[in-house]
Amino acid sequence: MTWLVWRQHRQQALAAVVALLAVALLLVPTGRQMRAAFDDLGLRSCLPGADHSELVAPDGGCASLSEQFSGRFLGLGTASLLLLFLPVLAGLFWGAPLVAREVEHGTQRLVWTQGVTRLRWATVKLALVGGGVVLVAATYALLVGWWIAPLNDATGYRFTWLFFDQQGPVLVGYALFAFGLGVLVGTLTGKVLPAMAITLGGFLATRVAVALLLRPRFLPYQRRTYPTIGGSPAEPNQLAGDWVISRAVYSAQGVKLTPGSGSQALCDQTSAAQCVAKYGAGAYNQELFQPADRFWLFQGIETALFVALTVVLLVLAVHMVRRRIA
Repeated sequence: MTWLVWRQHRQQALAAVVALLAVALLLVPTGRQMRAAFDDLGLRSCLPGADHSELVAPDGGCASLSEQFSGRFLGLGTASLLLLFLPVLAGLFWGAPLVAREVEHGTQRLVWTQGVTRLRWATVKLALVGGGVVLVAATYALLVGWWIAPLNDATGYRFTWLFFDQQGPVLVGYALFAFGLGVLVGTLTGKVLPAMAITLGGFLATRVAVALLLRPRFLPYQRRTYPTIGGSPAEPNQLAGDWVISRAVYSAQGVKLTPGSGSQALCDQTSAAQCVAKYGAGAYNQELFQPADRFWLFQGIETALFVALTVVLLVLAVHMVRRRIA
């Protein structure tokens, strides 16, 4: 049975290796360039204990260095958004055809008449192909994590939307979820092309729902307040990497005064006098945020969530194979 599964899926394995090599040829040279520029600019000295004064110093300070690095390489980070779609390929080309192609061509009947039970047939295929998905996704996650590290450190964006989604163990969780969804949909439809289309739509919808609705609430927000004017520190170091969920100005009575949520919703030192005239002397800035040191915890929570969904999907698929496929 193991040899049969290898014979059936060796072309997919070869395609995955070729794809990894292609991604490596793109990421390794640019990653080396970013690391060299990061060291040449001296950004490494900005990371430990950098404070707000360093970021707004008259001579430019760390903010100037960060802007130089971002201006040169942040475009690569934007282009790398295409990498967000690579995990779904595990569902489209490994998961969806796994059962659907067999059912569509009727080849599963030959195996089942050779003394191989449906349960063994399904579990061996899922274990071997799923193991391949984990291996490829883990290799890909390590490669992207190495590549994106300088962008994380130079911009403080690691915890923000999209940057979070294209690095770390969540990539393995995404690939497994796409694979499990493809297997279940393929089992239900028995047709490869419809299964691929439904898998793509379901994967994207689930990813967006988790990112927008669940991830910000994995743990309670922390709150940071500071006056609109005075000797108190202003906005904290952007390189620290905190994920700011919302920003606003509040009155002394705790009433929200600004409708926006971006940085423009705050009063800074240059507009403090206008803010006092508009909102009163007791007004203050407030940010709700997830601290940077929760990044790996959030990665673990989201990975566990998608792995759990994968287990449910695969259990349902095995049940369908045993009970409903003719």
